[in-house]
Amino acid sequence: MALNLAEELSSIATNVAVSDWRQAVRYAGDGLVAGGVTTEDYTDQMIAAVEEHGPYIVIAPGVALAHARPSESVKKGGLSWVSLASPVEFGHKSNDPVSLVIGLAALDHTAHIEVLRAVAGILSNPATRSDLDAAASPEEVRSLLARAASPK
Repeated sequence: MALNLAEELSSIATNVAVSDWRQAVRYAGDGLVAGGVTTEDYTDQMIAAVEEHGPYIVIAPGVALAHARPSESVKKGGLSWVSLASPVEFGHKSNDPVSLVIGLAALDHTAHIEVLRAVAGILSNPATRSDLDAAASPEEVRSLLARAASPK
């Protein structure tokens, strides 16, 4: 599974106002559901994972990769994308506050690792990250991600 943003533009949301990390993760889960990637149960599993294990999903400054273990709630692998209007705290010592929440659903552990690599590669490019942070629409995010993920 390469970087596979869910097919529906409804899996991408920009400038979303949330009150806390739970609501941010819920938006990411809603994008996975809208894209036909997961059921609503998966969203609850993502929130429960953070409640149980802490803010381990905050993988880089300002970025959370919301996910749960592969389960029956995952219909197919895919991603959702939620950029926040105002950053929120997840409780991570060095990477808070978070302004981008990426929802990840994978069918197995191998696919999960492959997507992590692809996301890290895209977000580690400062110019690409800046462009993605400034993207004002789902169409713009999709275009930037497609360009960043394509072989040079």
